[in-house]
Amino acid sequence: MLIDIHTFTLLKKAINKDGWLELPASGNSMFPFIQQGNTCRFVPCKPSLLNKGDIILYYSQTGQLIAHRFVESKKVKDRSLFLLKGDTNLGFDQPIEEHWILGKLVSVKKKQVVITSDHVLSRFWGEFILSYPILSGILRNYLNKKLKLQY
Repeated sequence: MLIDIHTFTLLKKAINKDGWLELPASGNSMFPFIQQGNTCRFVPCKPSLLNKGDIILYYSQTGQLIAHRFVESKKVKDRSLFLLKGDTNLGFDQPIEEHWILGKLVSVKKKQVVITSDHVLSRFWGEFILSYPILSGILRNYLNKKLKLQY
C-alpha cells in the first residue's frame, strides 16, 4: 500500500492511541500465511522485544506500508537497523530504522477464522520459512504460475 509520510504519521498516532490498527492485506509477499483480502491486526511494539519470525508493519523508503517478517537487527555506526523479508521474496528488504516501525502483527482474519501470531502453527511457519529459504523460491514459482494462468 503506497502512502505518504503524513499518512504514516497519522497511522502511527492512531495505533499508539487506540492500541491496535487493522488493515486489509494486499499483495502476495506473505503467501500463504497472509493472503489478499485478509484483515491484519497490528499492535504497537518495542523494537527491542521483537523475536525472529515476528511480522512487522513498517514504512519503507519507497513510501510503501509493508508487513514482512523480522529476521534480525544489527548495529551499524550506533544505529539499530532491522532486517525484514517477505515469505515469498527471494531477497531481504532494505534495512530500516526503528522509527519506521508501526507495529507487530497479532492476528490475521481469513473469512471467519482468526489466526493469532502466537498460535503454534503461526510460530512454526515463521521458523520454518526462515530456516529453509528455498521455500521462498518454491512459493514464488507457484504464485508466478498461478498468476500466469489467470491471464
